[in-house]
Order: sequence, then structure tokens, then C-alpha cells
Amino acid sequence: MTPQRVTLTTLGVADLAASRAFYARLGWTEHGESQPGVAFYQMHGAVLALFGLADLAADQGRSDAALGVGAVTLAQNFATETEVDAAFEAALRAGGIALKRPEKVFWGGYSGYWADPDGHVWEVAMNPFWPLADDGSLTLPEGAA
Repeated sequence: MTPQRVTLTTLGVADLAASRAFYARLGWTEHGESQPGVAFYQMHGAVLALFGLADLAADQGRSDAALGVGAVTLAQNFATETEVDAAFEAALRAGGIALKRPEKVFWGGYSGYWADPDGHVWEVAMNPFWPLADDGSLTLPEGAA
């Protein structure tokens, strides 16, 4: 087993139907294994799930917990600034909330942030030091900072 991995990321959402509709407008396709109480999206070697907030807290064994958002950023890297801009605008058209428009950043790349309707933060970025594979996947180059 490889311990340094994440295979499933679950986002707690207030309204599962509304979140399903948002991610559909964003162009994401639900996997056939989705169920009425959870939506699954196959990604490159991992899965994103949407799960009702109360159900997620109960599943964690802390049904009284007030689950928060925004302390974790999900990121999508792109090969060009133009692709970053297009992804950012697509998120806004789908109903995402602009947090920071894409711009050149101090570390030498280009990035912006948007939030989904539940406040989950997504970064869209182009990092000239991290080349992407043809399928868009990212493997850190040796010696990368």
C-alpha cells in the first residue's frame, strides 16, 4: 500500500440536488454508482463525492458537529493562462462565486479562486514549473519546490 495518497474527497453540501445541478452545469458527469444520498465523480485516479452536511457529520460519528468550509482548497492546474481564464469563467457561468480573479502571482505562475454554492474553494492555476501530462494529470518534477 502507498500511504501518500488521497483516493476520495467528500464535500459536505447543504442541498445535494442543487450541488448536483451546479457540478453538472460545470460540465462534470456523475458516475453511474451515485445514489440518492451521494453523488460520485470519477477524476484522474481519484473520486470526488458530494454528501449532505448532516449525513456527513453523522457518518463521521459527530452528528452534532457544525461542519465548516473554506479551510481546504481544491485545485485544478492548466497548461496556459488562457485555459485558467476559461475555467474560471466557466465556473462563474455555472453559478460559482468569484473570490479572486486569475492574475500573475508572486511564485511565478497565474491563479485565481472561486467557490461553489456551498463555499468550497477551488483554485485554477498555471504553474510554469509543473508541466502537465497530456491528460492533464500532474506529477511533481524532481527537485520541484
